[in-house]
Amino acid sequence: MVNARRRDDHPCDVAPGEGELRGLLSAGELELPLPRGGRTAERWSGLAGWGRRDLGLARLVEGHTDAVAILAEAARHARPETLYGVWASRSGGTGARLVPSGDGLGLHGTVRFCSGAHTIDRALVVADAPEPADGHVLVEIAVDQPGLVPEPDTWATAAMAAADTVDVRFDGVPVSLDALVGPAGWYTTRSGFAAGGGGVAAVWWGGAVGLLDRAVAHLRSPADPHQLAHLGELHALMEAAFALLQRTADALDAAPGADHTCSLSAVRCAVERATREVVERVPRMVGAAALSRDGALARTLADLSLYIRQHHGERDHAALGASVLAMWAAR
Repeated sequence: MVNARRRDDHPCDVAPGEGELRGLLSAGELELPLPRGGRTAERWSGLAGWGRRDLGLARLVEGHTDAVAILAEAARHARPETLYGVWASRSGGTGARLVPSGDGLGLHGTVRFCSGAHTIDRALVVADAPEPADGHVLVEIAVDQPGLVPEPDTWATAAMAAADTVDVRFDGVPVSLDALVGPAGWYTTRSGFAAGGGGVAAVWWGGAVGLLDRAVAHLRSPADPHQLAHLGELHALMEAAFALLQRTADALDAAPGADHTCSLSAVRCAVERATREVVERVPRMVGAAALSRDGALARTLADLSLYIRQHHGERDHAALGASVLAMWAAR
């Protein structure tokens, strides 16, 4: 994983809008190598670069590129000049479901954390399969149709506001059979599912480096020894996380059909831990003046604090621990 874009390559004092995102799409800047295809490190480097630039923009880019990769894994093609997202949350008992409707299917329910709800053109939505099938199915839908309702005021924080994330309600949105992407259960059992989680970790890493970029700009020379101690340790943590991302990307490319769930869980845990240290230490390193006077710094800190909660903390750590224990037992 090399050559992540630097913050000063793309100034980001203004939050990205739909026009900017569509401009990037038209210019081909959202095209990244597919995961597990020999250039995973390059893909993750690109995602890290977007995170380093602006986390709100990066969330939309990551969702779009993930959707394109999912469609490719299902032997489908993304539509040209079309912005995509993946809406898969089932938080708090919410979620979508497919039910028979006339000669087709209807999509019902509410899905939380739908990034790009007013921005993207098409979404891949995880839903309960229609009876008598069991499990979840993935459906591709256009977002500009009746019955698909973004719920206002369901995102009550300024953090990650640029990602345009709200709850979306589905009131009988029509779904044709050819809109089903893979059979029931395919979305989470496909070999590329865990690799997508590695891409999210790359965005976190880039966001943490971007936060450090902004923080270092506030350190005077000579810097306080305590500031230098924070900076030195954070730099070492980010370098270690970078190396693990690189090693994991290389392993995916070397054996694309193998089960990399454990190593990808490990890299997510490691990057989240390093990123959390950056979030906790940067305010102590720069102090109140920088946080209150530098809007980009304060926004990046808030965005990153929230974004890494996409990691489920101890629940994900416990799942990784169970995998490690199972590997030891199998020796």
